[in-house]
Amino acid sequence: MKRIALISFSIAGWYAASAQQKEVTDSFYALTPVEVRAIRAGEKAPFAKSNLSKTEIVKKNLGQDIPFLLNQTPSVVVNSDAGTGVGYTGMRIRGTDATRINVTLNGIPYNDAESMGTFFVNLPDFTSSVNSIQIQRGVGTSSNGASAFGATVSLSTNELNKTSYAEINNSYGSFNTWKNTVKAGTGLIDDHFTVDARLSQITSDGYVDRASSHLQSFYLSGAYTGDRSSLRFNLFSGKEKTYQAWNGIPEASLKSDRTFNSSGTDRPGAPYDNETDNYRQTHYQLFFDHALSSKWHFNTAVFMTRGLGYYENYKGEESFSDYGLPDLSINGQLVTETDLVRQKWLDNYFYGQIISTQYKSDKHTLTIGGGWTVYDGNHHGDIIWAKYGFDQGARYYDVDAKKSDINAYAKWQFQFSKAFSAFTDVQYRHVQHSMNGFADRPSLFIDRKFNFVNPKAGLTFSKNGWQSYISYALGQKEPNRDDFEASVTNQPKKEMLHDFEGGIEKRGTRFQVGANLYYMSYKDQLVLTGMINDVGAYTRVNVPKSYRAGLELTGGYVFNSWLNANGNISFSKNKIKAFTEYLDEYNSIWQWVGQQTITHKNTDIAFAPSVVGGLTLNVIPVKDLEFGLISKYVGKQYLDNTQNDLRKLNSFYTQDARAILTLKNKIFSEWNIIGQVNNVFDRKYEPNGYTYAYFLDGAVAADNYYFPMAGTNFMVAVNIKL
Repeated sequence: MKRIALISFSIAGWYAASAQQKEVTDSFYALTPVEVRAIRAGEKAPFAKSNLSKTEIVKKNLGQDIPFLLNQTPSVVVNSDAGTGVGYTGMRIRGTDATRINVTLNGIPYNDAESMGTFFVNLPDFTSSVNSIQIQRGVGTSSNGASAFGATVSLSTNELNKTSYAEINNSYGSFNTWKNTVKAGTGLIDDHFTVDARLSQITSDGYVDRASSHLQSFYLSGAYTGDRSSLRFNLFSGKEKTYQAWNGIPEASLKSDRTFNSSGTDRPGAPYDNETDNYRQTHYQLFFDHALSSKWHFNTAVFMTRGLGYYENYKGEESFSDYGLPDLSINGQLVTETDLVRQKWLDNYFYGQIISTQYKSDKHTLTIGGGWTVYDGNHHGDIIWAKYGFDQGARYYDVDAKKSDINAYAKWQFQFSKAFSAFTDVQYRHVQHSMNGFADRPSLFIDRKFNFVNPKAGLTFSKNGWQSYISYALGQKEPNRDDFEASVTNQPKKEMLHDFEGGIEKRGTRFQVGANLYYMSYKDQLVLTGMINDVGAYTRVNVPKSYRAGLELTGGYVFNSWLNANGNISFSKNKIKAFTEYLDEYNSIWQWVGQQTITHKNTDIAFAPSVVGGLTLNVIPVKDLEFGLISKYVGKQYLDNTQNDLRKLNSFYTQDARAILTLKNKIFSEWNIIGQVNNVFDRKYEPNGYTYAYFLDGAVAADNYYFPMAGTNFMVAVNIKL
């Protein structure tokens, strides 16, 4: 019954009534800054996409991280280490993880250049400065940064605020969670100048034991706007300190102690109190836009992202040999191990330039753009305390890395009749990645170059409220930093994705329904198989053939002035055609004796549920009062690629409830009071985890670890416009 209910309605992010939809469409596309419009999919682009407007973002912004704002869009599954959506969070779109999701901030690449992940914890409360978000599923259109290999998320803050404003936003909720935000803007001064500013702090104790977060951020933007040109400078920064909850909870503890956290427990007695991640990331962005004529626009931006921080661990009984030191003799006794506290540091600069030129006429839209980026990073590890054998501040590894990326693209959309338009897009990327050693292999030097040509094409039909499309896109992706640590002779290959999409949508005065079919065929996708590299670390391996195929249904309906519904549901099949699993083998006294292999065929890809759905029901009994019921269903997921039911995440269904009250001209210009109860029915569920399978005394066994979400919890926000 739950699945049937979810099919009935669809897509968060779209209003069903045509008048409402026209307003959203006009504001979303027409007011989007040039630097963002160059990389986003337009209204008639032949790709699967969802748009979130500023109004929708504000309703959802109660302090949780950006992935949780996207939770009601199609094919999205989110997770949180702390179990609350604050701190370290993650998301998958169509089963693809963050390393394959291209993220841009005002058109500027955000993905970590080495791991290609996106760590939104380094952008606390960035949502409060975001004006619009677009999510493209599949390869999508050409963007800046690491090529999209499953999805693209584009965030924009560069909206022009013409009138002055000031806001104070405060939220409080379960687990002592607080969000405090102050933001203000001058509006247009002398019809040319604007300044916008924000200061934020988010704190939380977390659901999981000691999984606390202390997050601080600021945002400052100044702009000059002329008749044909504009200049904008953005400076924003985030500082995070989070107690680590990365280890997950052992399966044996899941029922009896769902909040157990093993981090810090290497220390005898009480857990180590500074088992934390500490990082500051600061962004500098300078944009210049110029209207060359009524049809031609030019945009360029230069940027730098500065990252500096470390994570700290108490490690018990560490071998001196693992740190390149000989054993000690103390009072005639041979000492081979010691307790110690270590910090692993990242010290990096990421800088570059993006550029685009856009031509737009009645029938043609042509965009030519690209950019270059350089990542210059240092990795080092310091021992800040040891029981034996180390001087305070001893550095046990110090390695550098550099990565450069040059890309160029051209997009052309041609309206060759009133109903039909064609889209073509081609991108070239050149990537060079140099790594002067790794923490565990300081003598391994890697210098790899990749050249990618990624074409895309499609057709769109639009008439009488109907819109349909077909498209093809090629995506190619370089391996991540950890993949290169395999060995000198066993280096990973690039990944390739052929993405075929087709969709149809109908909009009426009171409804919107749509369907999207996709087939994503991978060549040499990198997956974990259990294989170990030359130093005994587990490494991802290219598997020759795999695919994702699915159907995404979307829709919404306005029943009357006080009731409307929208949501989505996705059905998919995600398979690896064949791969070899490697399992560590231990004897009865837990001595490692080698690895065994098992061949698997046509198994499900890990973390790719076959059903994902969301439903939002809104009730507006009186003006300025809204109640919302927000549902989410995620089907069974496997923790690895073996499709073994002993290594899985169970399906789950959650229900949230939200109330929004708006009061105008009551002491202040406007009060916006939002109350939300998450997981109303107190479901016990885990959207993320990992597994370690092995042979023990001739039999296969597995240790599973999970990242549970909190039970019933709440947040209340009081937002005041002065």
